[in-house]
Amino acid sequence: MRVCFVSRRFFPAISGMSIYAINLLRQLVAQGHDVTMISQYRGDAFGRGVYGGGPPPAVDGVKVIGLEQLGEQEAHSDAGRANFERDIDTMIEAIEREHRADPFDVLHAQYGYPTGWATLIAGQRLGLPVVVSIQGGDGHWVGSCCDTHREAMVRVLDHANAVLIGGESFAREVHERLGTPMDRFTYVPGAVDTTRFTPGTLGDARTVRILYHGRVDRRKGVLDFIAACDRLTGDWRATISGIGPDFEPAKALVTEKDLSDRIVFTGYAEYADVPQIYREHHVFASPTYAEGFSNTILEAMASGLAIVSCHAVGVSDCLRDGENGLLVEPGDIVAQAKALQRLIDDRGERQRLADSALAECRETYSWDVVGRMIAGVYGEVHGSPATFDPDLPHDPDCRFRREPHLL
Repeated sequence: MRVCFVSRRFFPAISGMSIYAINLLRQLVAQGHDVTMISQYRGDAFGRGVYGGGPPPAVDGVKVIGLEQLGEQEAHSDAGRANFERDIDTMIEAIEREHRADPFDVLHAQYGYPTGWATLIAGQRLGLPVVVSIQGGDGHWVGSCCDTHREAMVRVLDHANAVLIGGESFAREVHERLGTPMDRFTYVPGAVDTTRFTPGTLGDARTVRILYHGRVDRRKGVLDFIAACDRLTGDWRATISGIGPDFEPAKALVTEKDLSDRIVFTGYAEYADVPQIYREHHVFASPTYAEGFSNTILEAMASGLAIVSCHAVGVSDCLRDGENGLLVEPGDIVAQAKALQRLIDDRGERQRLADSALAECRETYSWDVVGRMIAGVYGEVHGSPATFDPDLPHDPDCRFRREPHLL
Protein backbone atom coordinates (compact mmCIF):
# COMPACT_ATOMS: atom_id res chain seq x y z
CA MET A 1 0.00 0.00 0.00
CA ARG A 2 1.24 3.51 -0.82
CA VAL A 3 0.88 5.68 2.30
CA CYS A 4 1.41 9.43 2.61
CA PHE A 5 2.00 10.36 6.25
CA VAL A 6 1.77 14.09 7.01
CA SER A 7 3.44 15.10 10.27
CA ARG A 8 3.30 18.40 12.12
CA ARG A 9 6.49 17.81 14.11
CA PHE A 10 9.23 15.32 13.41
CA PHE A 11 12.81 15.07 14.59
CA PRO A 12 14.84 17.11 15.43
CA ALA A 13 11.72 18.65 17.04
CA ILE A 14 11.14 17.63 20.66
CA SER A 15 7.62 16.29 20.72
CA GLY A 16 5.62 13.18 21.47
CA MET A 17 4.42 13.49 17.89
CA SER A 18 8.00 12.95 16.69
CA ILE A 19 8.33 9.77 18.73
CA TYR A 20 4.94 8.46 17.60
CA ALA A 21 5.78 9.20 13.96
CA ILE A 22 9.19 7.52 13.85
CA ASN A 23 7.88 4.34 15.45
CA LEU A 24 4.86 4.20 13.15
CA LEU A 25 7.02 4.76 10.06
CA ARG A 26 9.31 1.92 11.10
CA GLN A 27 6.34 -0.38 11.62
CA LEU A 28 4.81 0.45 8.24
CA VAL A 29 8.10 -0.16 6.42
CA ALA A 30 8.54 -3.46 8.28
CA GLN A 31 5.07 -4.50 7.11
CA GLY A 32 6.06 -3.83 3.50
CA HIS A 33 4.21 -0.56 2.87
CA ASP A 34 5.59 2.14 0.57
CA VAL A 35 5.71 5.27 2.74
CA THR A 36 6.25 8.95 2.00
CA MET A 37 6.41 11.35 4.94
CA ILE A 38 5.75 15.05 4.48
CA SER A 39 6.73 16.88 7.65
CA GLN A 40 6.53 20.50 8.69
CA TYR A 41 9.48 22.01 10.55
CA ARG A 42 10.59 25.28 12.06
CA GLY A 43 13.75 26.67 10.53
CA ASP A 44 13.97 29.96 12.44
CA ALA A 45 15.98 30.56 15.61
CA PHE A 46 12.89 31.02 17.78
CA GLY A 47 11.25 27.79 16.62
CA ARG A 48 14.46 25.82 17.05
CA GLY A 49 14.85 27.21 20.55
CA VAL A 50 11.35 26.28 21.69
CA TYR A 51 10.92 22.78 20.25
CA GLY A 52 14.04 22.06 18.27
CA GLY A 53 13.87 22.38 14.53
CA GLY A 54 15.44 21.98 11.16
CA PRO A 55 14.69 19.64 8.26
CA PRO A 56 13.62 16.11 9.17
CA PRO A 57 16.38 13.49 8.88
CA ALA A 58 16.34 10.50 6.58
CA VAL A 59 14.35 7.47 7.69
CA ASP A 60 15.29 4.05 6.31
CA GLY A 61 12.78 2.90 3.72
CA VAL A 62 10.80 6.18 3.77
CA LYS A 63 10.79 9.08 1.33
CA VAL A 64 11.11 12.12 3.60
CA ILE A 65 10.01 15.59 2.48
CA GLY A 66 10.51 18.58 4.79
CA LEU A 67 8.38 21.72 4.48
CA GLU A 68 9.58 24.75 6.41
CA GLN A 69 6.71 26.50 8.20
CA LEU A 70 7.32 29.83 6.52
CA GLY A 71 3.78 30.99 7.21
CA GLU A 72 4.01 30.22 10.92
CA GLN A 73 7.36 31.95 11.13
CA GLU A 74 5.71 35.21 10.05
CA ALA A 75 4.53 35.47 13.67
CA HIS A 76 8.12 36.33 14.58
CA SER A 77 8.66 38.79 11.74
CA ASP A 78 7.36 42.30 11.16
CA ALA A 79 3.97 40.77 10.25
CA GLY A 80 3.50 39.63 13.84
CA ARG A 81 0.94 36.95 12.93
CA ALA A 82 1.24 33.41 11.63
CA ASN A 83 -0.06 32.73 8.14
CA PHE A 84 -1.29 29.17 8.56
CA GLU A 85 -3.04 29.34 5.20
CA ARG A 86 0.29 29.71 3.40
CA ASP A 87 1.63 26.53 5.02
CA ILE A 88 -1.61 24.65 4.33
CA ASP A 89 -1.36 25.50 0.62
CA THR A 90 2.26 24.28 0.62
CA MET A 91 1.27 20.95 2.20
CA ILE A 92 -1.57 20.42 -0.27
CA GLU A 93 0.73 21.15 -3.20
CA ALA A 94 3.32 18.67 -1.90
CA ILE A 95 0.73 15.89 -1.46
CA GLU A 96 -0.70 16.50 -4.91
CA ARG A 97 2.76 16.60 -6.54
CA GLU A 98 3.82 13.31 -4.96
CA HIS A 99 0.50 11.68 -5.86
CA ARG A 100 0.88 12.67 -9.52
CA ALA A 101 4.35 11.12 -9.61
CA ASP A 102 3.25 7.87 -7.92
CA PRO A 103 -0.35 7.60 -6.69
CA PHE A 104 -1.08 7.07 -3.02
CA ASP A 105 -3.66 4.65 -1.64
CA VAL A 106 -4.28 6.48 1.64
CA LEU A 107 -3.37 9.77 3.33
CA HIS A 108 -2.70 9.86 7.09
CA ALA A 109 -2.39 13.17 8.93
CA GLN A 110 -0.95 13.63 12.37
CA TYR A 111 -2.77 16.43 14.26
CA GLY A 112 -6.11 17.91 13.26
CA TYR A 113 -5.01 21.43 12.27
CA PRO A 114 -3.19 22.53 10.19
CA THR A 115 -1.93 19.15 8.94
CA GLY A 116 -5.28 17.34 9.15
CA TRP A 117 -7.09 20.16 7.42
CA ALA A 118 -4.53 20.31 4.60
CA THR A 119 -4.67 16.54 4.16
CA LEU A 120 -8.48 16.49 4.14
CA ILE A 121 -8.55 19.08 1.36
CA ALA A 122 -5.96 17.11 -0.62
CA GLY A 123 -7.96 13.92 -0.11
CA GLN A 124 -11.12 15.55 -1.44
CA ARG A 125 -9.30 16.86 -4.50
CA LEU A 126 -7.56 13.56 -5.24
CA GLY A 127 -10.40 11.23 -4.29
CA LEU A 128 -8.33 9.49 -1.59
CA PRO A 129 -9.30 8.18 1.85
CA VAL A 130 -7.98 10.23 4.77
CA VAL A 131 -7.05 9.00 8.25
CA VAL A 132 -6.44 11.64 10.96
CA SER A 133 -4.76 11.07 14.33
CA ILE A 134 -5.90 13.42 17.10
CA GLN A 135 -2.91 13.53 19.41
CA GLY A 136 -2.82 16.39 21.89
CA GLY A 137 -3.42 20.10 21.63
CA ASP A 138 -5.63 19.58 18.60
CA GLY A 139 -8.09 17.79 20.88
CA HIS A 140 -7.51 19.91 24.00
CA TRP A 141 -7.49 23.52 22.80
CA VAL A 142 -7.33 23.95 18.99
CA GLY A 143 -10.81 25.18 18.14
CA SER A 144 -11.34 26.98 21.43
CA CYS A 145 -9.18 29.78 20.06
CA CYS A 146 -11.27 31.14 17.17
CA ASP A 147 -14.03 30.31 14.68
CA THR A 148 -11.46 29.58 11.96
CA HIS A 149 -9.89 26.71 13.80
CA ARG A 150 -13.11 25.48 15.36
CA GLU A 151 -14.69 25.10 11.93
CA ALA A 152 -11.56 23.40 10.58
CA MET A 153 -11.45 20.91 13.44
CA VAL A 154 -15.17 20.12 13.20
CA ARG A 155 -14.91 19.44 9.47
CA VAL A 156 -11.83 17.26 9.89
CA LEU A 157 -13.53 15.24 12.62
CA ASP A 158 -16.77 14.96 10.66
CA HIS A 159 -15.36 14.10 7.23
CA ALA A 160 -12.14 12.11 7.62
CA ASN A 161 -12.65 8.46 6.71
CA ALA A 162 -11.20 7.44 10.09
CA VAL A 163 -10.33 9.43 13.22
CA LEU A 164 -7.76 7.77 15.50
CA ILE A 165 -7.52 8.78 19.15
CA GLY A 166 -5.63 7.38 22.14
CA GLY A 167 -8.46 6.50 24.50
CA GLU A 168 -11.96 7.12 25.79
CA SER A 169 -11.13 10.00 28.15
CA PHE A 170 -9.57 12.02 25.34
CA ALA A 171 -12.38 11.15 22.93
CA ARG A 172 -14.95 12.27 25.46
CA GLU A 173 -13.21 15.63 25.88
CA VAL A 174 -13.28 16.19 22.11
CA HIS A 175 -16.91 15.10 21.99
CA GLU A 176 -17.90 17.53 24.74
CA ARG A 177 -15.88 20.41 23.29
CA LEU A 178 -16.53 20.07 19.56
CA GLY A 179 -19.65 17.88 19.42
CA THR A 180 -18.05 14.97 17.55
CA PRO A 181 -20.14 11.78 17.98
CA MET A 182 -18.30 9.18 20.05
CA ASP A 183 -18.78 6.55 17.34
CA ARG A 184 -16.59 8.61 15.00
CA PHE A 185 -13.50 7.64 17.00
CA THR A 186 -11.30 4.59 16.59
CA TYR A 187 -9.30 3.94 19.76
CA VAL A 188 -5.64 3.30 19.07
CA PRO A 189 -3.50 3.63 22.21
CA GLY A 190 -0.03 5.04 22.35
CA ALA A 191 2.84 2.61 22.18
CA VAL A 192 6.50 2.26 23.11
CA ASP A 193 9.42 0.26 21.78
CA THR A 194 9.91 -2.17 24.67
CA THR A 195 13.14 -3.47 23.17
CA ARG A 196 14.77 -0.02 23.46
CA PHE A 197 13.18 1.17 26.70
CA THR A 198 14.17 -1.29 29.41
CA PRO A 199 14.78 -1.05 33.18
CA GLY A 200 18.10 0.14 34.51
CA THR A 201 20.19 -1.28 37.32
CA LEU A 202 20.62 1.42 39.94
CA GLY A 203 21.08 -1.23 42.59
CA ASP A 204 21.14 0.00 46.17
CA ALA A 205 21.67 3.66 45.32
CA ARG A 206 20.58 5.65 48.39
CA THR A 207 19.76 8.88 46.57
CA VAL A 208 16.35 8.71 44.93
CA ARG A 209 16.58 10.17 41.44
CA ILE A 210 13.44 11.80 40.01
CA LEU A 211 13.02 12.52 36.29
CA TYR A 212 10.90 15.05 34.43
CA HIS A 213 11.42 14.38 30.72
CA GLY A 214 9.60 15.95 27.80
CA ARG A 215 8.48 19.39 26.73
CA VAL A 216 9.39 22.02 29.31
CA ASP A 217 5.96 23.62 29.29
CA ARG A 218 3.71 24.81 32.12
CA ARG A 219 0.83 22.91 30.45
CA LYS A 220 2.84 19.75 31.11
CA GLY A 221 3.17 20.80 34.77
CA VAL A 222 6.88 21.53 34.86
CA LEU A 223 6.44 24.60 37.08
CA ASP A 224 4.20 22.61 39.41
CA PHE A 225 6.87 19.92 39.58
CA ILE A 226 9.49 22.43 40.71
CA ALA A 227 7.12 23.85 43.32
CA ALA A 228 6.41 20.32 44.59
CA CYS A 229 10.14 19.57 44.79
CA ASP A 230 10.50 22.59 47.08
CA ARG A 231 8.44 20.65 49.66
CA LEU A 232 10.46 17.41 49.54
CA THR A 233 12.79 16.16 52.24
CA GLY A 234 15.36 13.40 52.40
CA ASP A 235 18.00 12.19 49.98
CA TRP A 236 16.75 13.00 46.47
CA ARG A 237 17.87 14.69 43.26
CA ALA A 238 15.85 15.63 40.17
CA THR A 239 16.55 16.02 36.47
CA ILE A 240 14.55 18.18 34.06
CA SER A 241 15.30 16.84 30.58
CA GLY A 242 14.11 18.61 27.44
CA ILE A 243 13.39 22.05 26.04
CA GLY A 244 10.19 24.00 25.50
CA PRO A 245 8.41 27.33 25.77
CA ASP A 246 8.89 27.55 29.57
CA PHE A 247 12.53 26.51 29.77
CA GLU A 248 13.72 29.91 31.05
CA PRO A 249 10.81 30.40 33.52
CA ALA A 250 11.52 26.92 34.89
CA LYS A 251 15.21 27.71 35.40
CA ALA A 252 14.27 30.99 37.07
CA LEU A 253 11.89 29.20 39.46
CA VAL A 254 14.59 26.71 40.46
CA THR A 255 16.89 29.62 41.26
CA GLU A 256 14.13 31.43 43.17
CA LYS A 257 13.43 28.30 45.26
CA ASP A 258 17.17 27.81 45.89
CA LEU A 259 17.02 24.31 44.40
CA SER A 260 19.98 24.53 42.05
CA ASP A 261 21.89 21.96 44.09
CA ARG A 262 18.94 19.54 43.85
CA ILE A 263 17.54 20.02 40.31
CA VAL A 264 19.63 19.92 37.14
CA PHE A 265 18.54 20.91 33.63
CA THR A 266 20.03 18.75 30.86
CA GLY A 267 18.38 20.43 27.85
CA TYR A 268 17.81 18.83 24.47
CA ALA A 269 18.13 15.04 24.42
CA GLU A 270 18.78 13.04 21.27
CA TYR A 271 16.14 10.32 20.97
CA ALA A 272 18.84 7.65 20.83
CA ASP A 273 20.05 8.77 24.27
CA VAL A 274 16.64 8.88 25.96
CA PRO A 275 16.44 5.22 27.11
CA GLN A 276 19.62 5.66 29.15
CA ILE A 277 18.23 8.83 30.73
CA TYR A 278 15.28 6.85 32.08
CA ARG A 279 17.55 4.04 33.32
CA GLU A 280 19.44 6.51 35.50
CA HIS A 281 16.33 7.38 37.55
CA HIS A 282 13.94 5.72 40.00
CA VAL A 283 10.83 7.91 39.74
CA PHE A 284 9.14 9.63 36.81
CA ALA A 285 7.10 12.81 37.38
CA SER A 286 4.49 13.84 34.83
CA PRO A 287 2.24 16.44 36.53
CA THR A 288 0.50 17.17 33.23
CA TYR A 289 -2.83 18.93 32.79
CA ALA A 290 -3.86 16.92 29.71
CA GLU A 291 -2.45 14.48 27.16
CA GLY A 292 -3.56 12.72 24.03
CA PHE A 293 -1.77 9.58 25.14
CA SER A 294 1.52 10.24 26.88
CA ASN A 295 4.57 8.76 25.15
CA THR A 296 6.79 9.71 28.06
CA ILE A 297 4.60 7.87 30.57
CA LEU A 298 4.76 4.75 28.40
CA GLU A 299 8.54 5.10 28.13
CA ALA A 300 8.79 5.42 31.91
CA MET A 301 6.59 2.35 32.38
CA ALA A 302 8.79 0.34 30.00
CA SER A 303 11.91 1.61 31.79
CA GLY A 304 10.81 0.32 35.19
CA LEU A 305 10.21 3.68 36.89
CA ALA A 306 7.58 4.39 39.52
CA ILE A 307 5.32 7.15 38.20
CA VAL A 308 3.61 10.16 39.74
CA SER A 309 1.13 11.84 37.41
CA CYS A 310 -2.36 13.35 37.42
CA HIS A 311 -6.01 12.45 37.05
CA ALA A 312 -5.89 14.04 33.60
CA VAL A 313 -7.31 13.31 30.16
CA GLY A 314 -5.03 10.87 28.34
CA VAL A 315 -3.32 9.74 31.55
CA SER A 316 -6.26 7.93 33.13
CA ASP A 317 -6.42 5.64 30.08
CA CYS A 318 -3.13 3.97 31.06
CA LEU A 319 -2.49 4.72 34.76
CA ARG A 320 -4.63 3.81 37.77
CA ASP A 321 -3.93 5.34 41.15
CA GLY A 322 -2.32 2.93 43.56
CA GLU A 323 -2.12 0.12 40.97
CA ASN A 324 0.54 1.11 38.45
CA GLY A 325 1.24 4.70 39.52
CA LEU A 326 0.23 7.48 41.88
CA LEU A 327 -2.25 10.06 40.56
CA VAL A 328 -3.22 13.44 42.00
CA GLU A 329 -5.32 16.32 40.72
CA PRO A 330 -3.61 18.57 38.15
CA GLY A 331 -2.20 21.68 39.81
CA ASP A 332 -2.37 20.22 43.34
CA ILE A 333 1.21 20.89 44.34
CA VAL A 334 0.78 19.71 47.95
CA ALA A 335 -0.61 16.36 46.78
CA GLN A 336 2.14 16.00 44.19
CA ALA A 337 4.77 16.60 46.86
CA LYS A 338 3.15 14.00 49.14
CA ALA A 339 3.11 11.41 46.35
CA LEU A 340 6.75 12.05 45.46
CA GLN A 341 7.73 11.96 49.15
CA ARG A 342 5.96 8.62 49.52
CA LEU A 343 8.14 7.15 46.78
CA ILE A 344 11.30 8.73 48.16
CA ASP A 345 10.64 7.20 51.58
CA ASP A 346 9.29 3.78 50.58
CA ARG A 347 11.53 1.71 48.32
CA GLY A 348 9.11 -1.23 48.41
CA GLU A 349 6.27 0.94 47.15
CA ARG A 350 8.47 2.29 44.36
CA GLN A 351 9.29 -1.23 43.26
CA ARG A 352 5.70 -2.48 43.47
CA LEU A 353 4.34 0.31 41.28
CA ALA A 354 7.24 0.04 38.83
CA ASP A 355 6.82 -3.72 38.43
CA SER A 356 3.08 -3.40 37.84
CA ALA A 357 3.53 -0.68 35.22
CA LEU A 358 6.29 -2.60 33.44
CA ALA A 359 4.25 -5.78 33.14
CA GLU A 360 1.23 -3.94 31.75
CA CYS A 361 3.34 -1.96 29.31
CA ARG A 362 4.95 -5.05 27.80
CA GLU A 363 1.58 -6.75 27.40
CA THR A 364 -0.51 -3.86 26.06
CA TYR A 365 1.54 -1.04 24.58
CA SER A 366 3.91 -2.74 22.14
CA TRP A 367 4.46 -1.02 18.79
CA ASP A 368 4.07 -4.37 17.03
CA VAL A 369 0.46 -4.50 18.23
CA VAL A 370 -0.37 -0.83 17.65
CA GLY A 371 1.33 -0.72 14.24
CA ARG A 372 -0.83 -3.61 13.05
CA MET A 373 -3.94 -1.83 14.34
CA ILE A 374 -3.17 1.30 12.30
CA ALA A 375 -2.30 -0.66 9.17
CA GLY A 376 -5.60 -2.46 9.63
CA VAL A 377 -7.44 0.86 9.58
CA TYR A 378 -5.73 1.72 6.27
CA GLY A 379 -7.09 -1.49 4.81
CA GLU A 380 -10.62 -0.70 5.97
CA VAL A 381 -11.02 2.87 4.72
CA HIS A 382 -11.99 3.39 1.14
CA GLY A 383 -13.31 6.12 -1.11
CA SER A 384 -12.75 9.84 -0.77
CA PRO A 385 -13.77 11.98 2.21
CA ALA A 386 -17.36 13.19 2.25
CA THR A 387 -17.92 16.42 0.34
CA PHE A 388 -17.26 19.47 2.50
CA ASP A 389 -16.69 23.20 2.11
CA PRO A 390 -12.93 23.95 2.07
CA ASP A 391 -13.44 27.65 2.78
CA LEU A 392 -13.13 28.86 6.37
CA PRO A 393 -14.01 32.10 8.14
CA HIS A 394 -10.92 34.20 8.78
CA ASP A 395 -10.08 35.42 12.28
CA PRO A 396 -6.85 37.44 12.24
CA ASP A 397 -6.87 37.79 16.04
CA CYS A 398 -6.66 34.08 16.95
CA ARG A 399 -4.18 33.78 19.80
CA PHE A 400 -2.27 31.06 17.96
CA ARG A 401 -1.46 33.46 15.12
CA ARG A 402 0.78 35.29 17.59
CA GLU A 403 2.11 32.14 19.30
CA PRO A 404 1.81 29.37 16.68
CA HIS A 405 4.41 27.21 18.42
CA LEU A 406 1.81 26.57 21.15
CA LEU A 407 -0.71 25.18 18.66
